[in-house]
Amino acid sequence: MSGAEHVEPFNVKRAALAATVGNMLEFYDFITYSFFAIQIGHTFFPTGSEYGSLMLSLATFGAGFVTRPIGGVVLGIYSDRIGRRPAMLLSFALMGAAILTISLTPSYNAIGIAAPIIVIAARMAQGFALGGEVGPTTAYLIEIAPPEHRALVVAWQPASQEIAATAGALVGVILSKTMAPEMLDSYGWRVAFLLGAVCMPFGLWMRRTLPETIPQGEAAAPAEYRTNHLSQARRHIGLIALALMILASGTISTYVTQYMTTYAQNTLHVSSTLAFAVSLVSNGIQFVGALFGGWLADRLGRKPVMIWPQLITLLLTYPAFLWIVHAPGALSLLVGFGVLSAIGSLPFTAFYATFTEALPQNIRGGVFATVYAVAIASFGGTAQLVVTWLLHVTGDPLAPAWYLLLAAIVGLVAMSLMPETAPMKKHPGKS
Repeated sequence: MSGAEHVEPFNVKRAALAATVGNMLEFYDFITYSFFAIQIGHTFFPTGSEYGSLMLSLATFGAGFVTRPIGGVVLGIYSDRIGRRPAMLLSFALMGAAILTISLTPSYNAIGIAAPIIVIAARMAQGFALGGEVGPTTAYLIEIAPPEHRALVVAWQPASQEIAATAGALVGVILSKTMAPEMLDSYGWRVAFLLGAVCMPFGLWMRRTLPETIPQGEAAAPAEYRTNHLSQARRHIGLIALALMILASGTISTYVTQYMTTYAQNTLHVSSTLAFAVSLVSNGIQFVGALFGGWLADRLGRKPVMIWPQLITLLLTYPAFLWIVHAPGALSLLVGFGVLSAIGSLPFTAFYATFTEALPQNIRGGVFATVYAVAIASFGGTAQLVVTWLLHVTGDPLAPAWYLLLAAIVGLVAMSLMPETAPMKKHPGKS
């Protein structure tokens, strides 16, 4: 069941906009932390070494992933039983409270050990909120979309994440150009966070107007729901395993890409302005790629759009990193990461559509949210720590490439085994 019959046609575009605007604001707040990991480390985790401060800051970034599976289970199941809109409103409100807390927490030098404790707690609240955001939102987009445009509508889920990352990188470019390094360390990163916080009321207002896609009166009693949910989930265990592999591949790629701001500054020793510009360009390209991938998946089918771009990404990753490492500069960084971003963003939109289409509506939000959150927590939360550690122990600036290659191989294998779920299309010239 697509669920589209529960939303009037003239409301579909507005409903998709409201859902993805909220998603974009939540991801802006979550991802912006990684762009300012160095500055946040100086504020809350002062140590005797840059490496130690950065690792503690990235560990706190990772703490936000620990609670994502919990949020995925709780809010995902809540969305299946009660409705998509209440779940999306709750996750959004929690994210708003957490981001304000991080933005306004005094530094370690001002309040001591309480500062990192408060920030870690707020990151964990953010993780819970975001864990329950993706599943209900993706399910909602599938349910409001007409069958012939499902992949394109669902593409706004990853596309909104790229808008968020692009906005975060743009803010970073502007702040790094207009502020001295000590000002960026002191309060510049707080400005970036507060810009997201001030948009929260708009997102809440938009989401309050969303039409619901879960039919009223169809919610099962708790015990009955748990039984049905588990039994149906077991029947889809193979699909879930493949989804975990693909999401692991995708999240490693995503969070290593977000780490390139820090990598460019710490490892390649380029200016912070160029480092933020690289993230701005790569995320902007991934936004276009996500939508283009959805458009292609509606016309060519889901599997071709998953498999072929993933294979090309696998073949290009190492040569791109070789160029970047041996000739670090604006041309190699912008073109190298730009090409990888453009091609690598195509497969995962098709995957989002495939996985949500393959799940029954009454378990769609909970299963998608849980699988997504587990994969992100296991691999997204550790990706930047692993890359930083690999760079430190090997001294090899190509270490991120090896990690990306391993992830790409796992993703390609799983994508080749996924079912084709695209509705049958009429071909030109045929009736």
